[in-house]
Amino acid sequence: MATERATYSHGHHESVVKTHARRTAQDSAAFLLPHIKRTDKILDLGCGPGSITVDLALLVPGGEVIGGDQVAAVVQQAQALAKERQVHNVSFQQLDGNQLPFGDGTFDIVYCHQTLQHVGNPTRLLKEMRRVTKEGGLVAARDADYKAFAWFPEHPGLDLWLSLYQKIAKANGAEPNAGRYLPAWAREAGFRSEDVQFSWSVWNYQDEAGKAFGAAWVDRAVHSSYATSARQHGLASDEDIQEISRAWDEWSKTDDRFIVIPSGEILCRV
Repeated sequence: MATERATYSHGHHESVVKTHARRTAQDSAAFLLPHIKRTDKILDLGCGPGSITVDLALLVPGGEVIGGDQVAAVVQQAQALAKERQVHNVSFQQLDGNQLPFGDGTFDIVYCHQTLQHVGNPTRLLKEMRRVTKEGGLVAARDADYKAFAWFPEHPGLDLWLSLYQKIAKANGAEPNAGRYLPAWAREAGFRSEDVQFSWSVWNYQDEAGKAFGAAWVDRAVHSSYATSARQHGLASDEDIQEISRAWDEWSKTDDRFIVIPSGEILCRV
């Protein structure tokens, strides 16, 4: 990656944040959960609306969880969620992942979910995550790999959607296929190969979940930063954007629909 920062390709339109708010620790951090102790202090970096973060806090009743995100509006939503769920050992703050406001060895676990794919220099971010993790602690990350997506039924409009997203992410200085790069990035960040565990897991959106996922992209294709970035970089016309939105609408209404989203996962021992 040539740049230190990248533009977040999805943006924070309501349709995007609503999708992210459905995520749970179980479906988005299952590989990490067996390693969490009840007294751990955890940092969730790039926490978004906080649904995963609050779940993690419930697993550490004798510990503490801090969620961090660079966008003030989603930090406020995360704070509201913690209040709504009456979880008191979690807090949220706006921060820059490249310059974390914590001392060396502050946390037992530092986690980032679907974050490294959106930063200009993922190795630098992993180094900073490592810095604030205690010796013997864990740095963990999970990121999707867009080249590995699969769906049914096939639709040329969804082929266009994926091809365009790849171009948008690259133009924004990001890596849409981050899942496959995680072990290499970890080694570049200074972790020894024997201290890195690499695995894969998938989200499988089918039936009503598939319908909801497709319906969300009907709006996201038109109103989120996906469309804005496509136009700014000269990658798609308004007609292309509308075609993609229609494709998601048609796909979401078909029988036997599903989309499989694979994510790579790393557990790195400090």
